[in-house]
Amino acid sequence: MNAPRSNPRHTYSASAAHRQLPFEVRLDWGPEGARTVAPGADIAVVVDVLSFGTCLSVALDRGVEVYPYPWKDTSAEDFAAHHQAQLAGPRDGGGLSLSPASIRQAGALERLVLPSPNGAELCHALAAEVPVVAVACLRNAAATADWVAGNLPADAVVAVVAAGERWPDGTLRPAVEDQIGAGAFIAGLVATGKGGYEAEDGRHGYAPEAVAALAVFEASEPRLRDLLHHCSSGRELSGGGYTADVDIAAELDDSESVAILRGGAFRPGAPGPGAFRPGAPGPGAFRSGADRTGP
Repeated sequence: MNAPRSNPRHTYSASAAHRQLPFEVRLDWGPEGARTVAPGADIAVVVDVLSFGTCLSVALDRGVEVYPYPWKDTSAEDFAAHHQAQLAGPRDGGGLSLSPASIRQAGALERLVLPSPNGAELCHALAAEVPVVAVACLRNAAATADWVAGNLPADAVVAVVAAGERWPDGTLRPAVEDQIGAGAFIAGLVATGKGGYEAEDGRHGYAPEAVAALAVFEASEPRLRDLLHHCSSGRELSGGGYTADVDIAAELDDSESVAILRGGAFRPGAPGPGAFRPGAPGPGAFRSGADRTGP
């Protein structure tokens, strides 16, 4: 892989390697990865395929306003009441839940609070760090990439954060479905011409972590549904009777809904040019004293 083109916005330090400077398209995992690659980015794209991101795409397809909530506790009920929204409960509750099938099948639905200790928590933290936060999954990967290419500068820095899952002790469990989903989004960026990706002449603007996710997606695409059903997260859902949720998650590029966080909510209809000021620093949920030009 050729060396990335020099960029005067970036200088190096001891942390530059982990921050994936000076690449325009970066990728890391979970809260710690977000804390590392998000500072200085123009947009952070959270990828959570099973199932926060997929639930969100299904809700937006229905015209539902979604409020992400990072905690699964009784405070979510008060939060939902404040926003006059319905609350997604546990999957085993039999009603509206963090299940894309339950959201697709629900009756009248205008506003939804979607608790998630992975995707929603990342969204809340990243909103304080970067100008724009998006959520992508397999269903809206290409649409999200098209939005990024059409609404942000050509040299915008994109931090892709694969949400992953949690082990019982709370530590990160990397989830292959999120690597595949991140790769699908990155494939969409490549299709737009973002970052000077040249298969015959190096990757230039794409960090090796992003290139690896792209390769995983390209290898997985021919048997995407089968892989989702047989990966650890997919088997867990199918074993619990939620096979339909995995099927919905595998609907590659079926959705044109782009999930952009605005004012604490995801609303139908992605904002157009001028809605954000790329490059503006956030107040610093992940602040490490770093910005684009150095640590």
